[in-house]
Amino acid sequence: MAFCKSCGKEIGSATFCPACGTNQGAAAPVVGASAPSTEGLSENVAGLLAYLVGWITGIIFLLIDKRPWVRFQAAQSIVVFGGLFVIRIALGIMSISIGGLIGFGLVAMLGMLIGLITLVLWILLMVKAYKHETFRVPIAAGIADGIAGK
Repeated sequence: MAFCKSCGKEIGSATFCPACGTNQGAAAPVVGASAPSTEGLSENVAGLLAYLVGWITGIIFLLIDKRPWVRFQAAQSIVVFGGLFVIRIALGIMSISIGGLIGFGLVAMLGMLIGLITLVLWILLMVKAYKHETFRVPIAAGIADGIAGK
């Protein structure tokens, strides 16, 4: 009498177990042994997610991911979008302190320009990260290397 190598049910002379469908010609899996894991994020998806919510996800991925390429993307996200966030706050404070129609209009124009730059960089960096290409923002990349530990 033959028994299934996987579930232990009686199979007779069948090639496949009628209960679980396991091929009886193949080696039985070892219980407790783990196969190579395919779980987790690939580097390109983790890099994209490091840019998704700007410097916030950059901090999260810098803390939880140990892969050097992802850490660089996360550090660059912190530097680029954190810096642009600080500039936007400074422009808001300037608009309050300058006052007047001309001062407010000039600061509003600068704010819109910074917003456009932020949007373009956000899209560009996410697309490049998803393609697993390293795009180094000129000033921020050097600072990001220091943060990521390169």
